[in-house]
Amino acid sequence: MASSNNAPSLERCGGFVAERLQDAFHLPARRTSVPEARRRVLAVLKEWGAAQQVRDDVELVVSELFTNAVRHTESQSVGCELTLNGARLRVEITDQGRGTSTPHIQPGSVDKECGRGLFLVGALSENWGVRADGAGRGFVVWADMAYGGSGASGRNDHL
Repeated sequence: MASSNNAPSLERCGGFVAERLQDAFHLPARRTSVPEARRRVLAVLKEWGAAQQVRDDVELVVSELFTNAVRHTESQSVGCELTLNGARLRVEITDQGRGTSTPHIQPGSVDKECGRGLFLVGALSENWGVRADGAGRGFVVWADMAYGGSGASGRNDHL
């Protein structure tokens, strides 16, 4: 497991200075790594003072995206990066590619046992998308989520 990039920096945000926090890690691309990714993300968010609802929502998003990277690519490892910038939290899951297609919501996925993951990601995040990784072989699936610290709810109720 790679070491944390808990790298605080200061940035301007609407007339005040906001702290920017970041954490990143890689885990083997195995099913057993999914709960480890969830534990790691929850510990970081708790350390950063995230509200319980934010932690719950981010845990589900990370679980879905990490699982997709493990199941649908031939990656040896999967990366996870969290970046907190003011009231916005970006979650990025990076695979090494060699999957069969670009991640996308499956038509009719709400009613199916499989395929609901990206629908849930879309429901819990303000925005999400996919881009090629820096090496051009894999994908980075990202989700922007509202962040609430110290008990504030960050959930978007647009289900």
